[in-house]
Amino acid sequence: MRYLFRSFWLWSLQAFVNNNIKIDIIAGTSIRGVNAAIIAGAKDGSSPEQLLEQFWFELAENSVDVATPLADWLFGYKPLKEERLTLQQNSLKSMLSSYSSAVYGNDKMFIARWRPDYASADPQYYLPKKWTYLYDHSPLSRTLEKYIDYNKLRPNGMPNARLIMTAVSVLTAEALTFDTTKQQITPKHILATSAYPLYYFLWVKVEEGIYCWDGSLLSNTPLREVIDASAVIDKRIFIVENYPKNIDRLPDNLPEVYHRARDIMFSDKTEHNVRMSKAITQYLRYIEELYQMIEKHIDTTKVDEKGLERICRKYRKIKKEHGAEIKSIAHIIRDEPFPYLYENADFSLETVKNSIREGELKTNKR
Repeated sequence: MRYLFRSFWLWSLQAFVNNNIKIDIIAGTSIRGVNAAIIAGAKDGSSPEQLLEQFWFELAENSVDVATPLADWLFGYKPLKEERLTLQQNSLKSMLSSYSSAVYGNDKMFIARWRPDYASADPQYYLPKKWTYLYDHSPLSRTLEKYIDYNKLRPNGMPNARLIMTAVSVLTAEALTFDTTKQQITPKHILATSAYPLYYFLWVKVEEGIYCWDGSLLSNTPLREVIDASAVIDKRIFIVENYPKNIDRLPDNLPEVYHRARDIMFSDKTEHNVRMSKAITQYLRYIEELYQMIEKHIDTTKVDEKGLERICRKYRKIKKEHGAEIKSIAHIIRDEPFPYLYENADFSLETVKNSIREGELKTNKR
């Protein structure tokens, strides 16, 4: 079985398709959960990778572009000669695009709460001291209706891959797992997995008394959830990392310090889960070998029959719950030529296209 997690915008999917790698389970949280839902529930008639690309192009085309005219004015370059841009120019364009999203929002994904046209829908519009969010990301659910067939995202719904998304309870800090084999996934679940409070999104009520924030508050790579969900199936895992673990130099200023701290908080932290899974696999092998030795070399009539059966039941239970083996893990890591704080809000078309190219290139190398 093969599993795909997260991504730098999950553009690595095209490379998986090109290399005939079938994804059995796709898991993610935050925007990776959104990507995963599109892949798992892609409407018939279009391939998942095409729909995912269309989704991101739609977001890019609906972002407010203040970057290009300002960069044209500051650097005097023409759009047709973008290949000549320096690293500093690219960095400025990305930052301007991020700031534009922060100020204006993106009508296909989230609306800034201070926009005048939001006043009629917001009873607390003129009471900012009571605000618990700055951006309403419910427009995302309307956009996703064009891409996702929610009938697929339910038990026996035959999704393109089993979908697992994670969230966290605002009230109890409990980890929550949404799994298409156990429940109907709805737009509320997708909004819940992407409701990141430090980006000032509102929590989402998925059912009575359950209010959710983005699962990345607990873990940005839901490997444990996949291991628990498929305990007896051996795994070949691809972890697509959005936040690099390693950098070549120390931060130069406070924004870079904050950026690096954020990358460390969001970076993949599944090493312990992998070590524990491998250790359990070894213990199960030892138990199996001991059991075979007992059957072959010991007179079982001289052994307590009930005690032996009790041990066998325990072994079968442990094997059922933890019997899978991780065959391999491939890490696909996004490059980060220049760090800036708000890169996650950069919806510019240029950035999206660059992510597509980088994702395919990095995945093909794996």
